Order: sequence, then structure tokens, then C-alpha cells
Amino acid sequence: MEKYEEAREKALKNLKTADHMLYVTYPVLQDPKLLVSILDNVFLALTSTMTTILWHQRLFKKIPPFHDNFESKFNLFRAKIVPAHKIEKKYEEFIREIQEIIALHRKSKVEFRRKDSFIICQDDYSTISVTVPQLKDYVRIVKEFVSIMEDIVKHE
Repeated sequence: MEKYEEAREKALKNLKTADHMLYVTYPVLQDPKLLVSILDNVFLALTSTMTTILWHQRLFKKIPPFHDNFESKFNLFRAKIVPAHKIEKKYEEFIREIQEIIALHRKSKVEFRRKDSFIICQDDYSTISVTVPQLKDYVRIVKEFVSIMEDIVKHE
């Protein structure tokens, strides 16, 4: 039970941090580098929420043991949790999208600020931009996702 609660607390903490950084800290500092930190917290909130439901299901022996890494958790979430609870595919796609942006950021050799956005350059020189409106949408989706997971846990 403690792993489930720990993951839940992490998810809520990361979501609260992302929300605060986006709506309080960023407007004051106006530093686009903060956008990547907000994105990191969005990703951590997503993965912790996904971990919460996995540990909850594991507690009741509804899923097999799993490794503590993103791919293992994501694959189990996609294979067992999404169909069993009729979770919309958009959340699965959203988690993968955020994970890919984070991975690109970590391996990117060139990043820079442009006005109100943070630009991540890929090896082929294509770019991905992280913007405030985009992050506001991401935080909204994470809040929906957390709410869905809380409902699943409450009803079991």
C-alpha cells in the first residue's frame, strides 16, 4: 500500500509544481528556460500517476509484477489498464508524446530561447518548440488524467 500512496503523492506534488511554475513563477520571471522545467514536472506527474494506478492494480493482484522503468510501466499500462478501464487512447498518446519530447531534450546538443518559447533542435535540424499555451494545455490534460486515475482507484 505504501508504494501506491508514495506514487500518488509524487504525482500530485509534480502537478502542483508544474501548475505553480506555469501560472506564478513564469509570468514573474519570463524566462523560457523555465518551460523545460515545467515540462519535466508534467512528465513526472504523468509517470507518477501511471505508476499509482499500476501499484494499485498490483496490490489487488490484477496485474503481474513490473520493472521500475518507464517502458515497462507504459507497456503494462497500455496493455492492461487502458482496455480494462476504457481509458481514452488520447492519454496513452499524450504520455508517449511528452516522453519523446523529454528524451529529445535530454539528447539535444542545441537548444535556445526565442521570444516566449524554448526551442529544441534535433540531429536532423528539425525543431520542437515548447510554449506557454502548449504547457497550459498539457497541465490541463494531466489534471484530467489524474482525475481519471483517482476515480478508478476510488471505485475499486
